[in-house]
Amino acid sequence: MRTAIYPGSFDPITLGHLNLIKRASKTFDKVIVCVMRNGSKNPLFSADERLEQVKRVTAKFGNVEVDSYEGLIADYARQCGANVLIRGLRALTDFESECMMAIVNKKLYPELETLFLAADEKYMYHSSSGAKELARFGADLRQWCPWEVIGELETRIKGESK
Repeated sequence: MRTAIYPGSFDPITLGHLNLIKRASKTFDKVIVCVMRNGSKNPLFSADERLEQVKRVTAKFGNVEVDSYEGLIADYARQCGANVLIRGLRALTDFESECMMAIVNKKLYPELETLFLAADEKYMYHSSSGAKELARFGADLRQWCPWEVIGELETRIKGESK
């Protein structure tokens, strides 16, 4: 069974993330979307909230599982028996940092390959931080986030500004 892991903070999950998950689910037997618990980031949503959001949004995919992890993704992949990481590439600016992470992960777990998927053109400039910024100004988020999380994002942003 070919298992791939798609790690990220997903704060919040965007349509660009969902597009990569859908495409990966057609390529691999199983895709684990791993919500990373990163202490150096200051997320809008807790790890448990992000985990629940991603589960709701990906429930339609029969071969997608959702998990969370705090630590090195190479260690998680080894524990899961997965040997492929999915990483999305948007603009050229993503390439350098993603390559650096791929090299580090390969050194930590030599069997681990990183598969880069180019973002679909309509999601090329989408990001979680962009979605949060648009929400702060009351923009229409239907082109940025799955409908399942838009209300939560808008509510959280309104609460943050008080």
